[in-house]
Formats: sequence, structure tokens, C-alpha cells
Amino acid sequence: MRRHVRSDIGHRAGGAAPVGRALHLSVGAAVFNLRVAAAHFGWAPVVRLLPDPGDPGAPAALRPARTAQRHTAGHRPGLSSMIWRRHSSRLPFSGRPLPHSVRAELADTARTEGASPAFPGAAETARLLRVAAPAEHRNRADPDRAVESRRWVHRGPDGPADVGIPRAALGMQDAHEQPPMRDFTAQRHIERLPAQPFESLPVVALLTTGHDRRSDWLRAGQAMEHLLLVATAYGLRASLLHQPMEWPGLRRDVSPVPHLTGHAQMLIRLGYGPQGSVTPRRAAERVS
Repeated sequence: MRRHVRSDIGHRAGGAAPVGRALHLSVGAAVFNLRVAAAHFGWAPVVRLLPDPGDPGAPAALRPARTAQRHTAGHRPGLSSMIWRRHSSRLPFSGRPLPHSVRAELADTARTEGASPAFPGAAETARLLRVAAPAEHRNRADPDRAVESRRWVHRGPDGPADVGIPRAALGMQDAHEQPPMRDFTAQRHIERLPAQPFESLPVVALLTTGHDRRSDWLRAGQAMEHLLLVATAYGLRASLLHQPMEWPGLRRDVSPVPHLTGHAQMLIRLGYGPQGSVTPRRAAERVS
């Protein structure tokens, strides 16, 4: 029996993603988690993207099929436990370099999902961060986005238990504004936020797709989650530098990495460092 994966329109980030690209990335990530969970229990899920053009609220569908072998879903064994361990760390990383073999495997995971990954060199990384910085400044200066951002931050015991980001998971800002970390508190002034020096040259992975359709966003979301789960298995921490993707002009500026063409979908900061606080997951009984 085919099961539809439905997007939660009520929690869509309207100002930051007016055409729903970020929402489709999130759905794609959820689809990959479902694939991993199904394979763990001996199923071989068949995924269909955009199964019903007349139902935009159901971007994907899965049909489970029995298999005699586990781990036939195109990913390494053991990722099911990584789903619970993986979460963003918005804290400084050590600056310790990623081994070449780890970078290669992370890139391979994204390719299997239909995305083009790149680990830019020092000069290109610096350029990408220079593009991302004004995007964060624009977000802080935009009053509508400030209201939306504050809506996602738990303000106390009266806030929802499994939606949004608790204050303990917000992290901090780079004292030198090298990686532009998102200000979820929407205080809009760097001097009001806790800050300390981050790694001098962050390791970033850029995911792009050849086209920029809804199906490409869903594939990019699966590629992102696949990469993040494998990174977690290697003890890596990650945070998403999504700000430049939210402004069309800056998003175009992210794309022209040497020898890489396509549409930028996500910029991921990776490294070794503290785990950070956990963001709660929605309770299973609240997911229909």
C-alpha cells in the first residue's frame, strides 16, 4: 500500500521560503529517514516524488516492499540509529581537517541521491561565506522575518514541547562573523548576542542540482539528510548556512563554484566539536 508523505503547511516558513523550496528540502529529508527506517526493519521502500499533481500537499509517496536482505536502500548499514543522534550544532568547531576518505564518502552519499556535492577550497569557501554574511544581515534587518524567526524559538514552559527550537540549542555567534550563524532570537544586533571565535576556515559542503524544480528540491533534501547521517556516524557536527538560499540574487551568487554548474540548494558547515543541545522531535502520535 502506498503511503503519502505530507508537508505541514501550518509550519511553513513563509517569509524565508516564499515558493516552498525549504519546505520541500525538509520533506526530502523526512523521506530519506523513512527509507532508512524501512530498510532497518527489512523493507525495501519504493519512493515516488510528486505522485499526484493535483495534491501539492503530498510531495512524495512510499510503497514498502519486503526484501530478503537488509540495507538494500542505497545507504550504508547502521544509519537508523544516526537519525536520533543527528542534530545541528551551532557552536564553534575545532578546525581539525576532515580526512580525505570521509569527504569522499560524504560526496558519494549526496551523488547517490541525485545532487552534486562540492567541498570548496580555501579561496572559494571564503567567497561563499562573504555571500552568506549579507544574507544574514538582511534577515536581521527584515521585521517580518524577525517575527517569523522568534515564532520558532521556545520562550518558556508554555511553548510547544516538540515544535521549534529551545533557547539552549540556539548556539552563539562568531565574534569575527566568519561563518554567519543565524540569529534565531531576532535581536538584529550582533553585539547583543553571545559570541566567541569560531574556526578560522570552516569546512563547508555545497549541494547543487542540475535543475530547480520541486522534484530537485526533494532530491536535494534526501541528499542533505543522507550526508548528515553519514557525517554523524563519523562523529562530525554540522550546521546549515541556509541564509543565502533565501534571497534569489545571493543564491545565484552561491552557485558558480569552479567546475560545478547548477542551482545551489544548501550550504553545510561541518567539523569536529561539541555536540550542542538537542532540538526535540515531534511525537510520533502527533504525526498522521
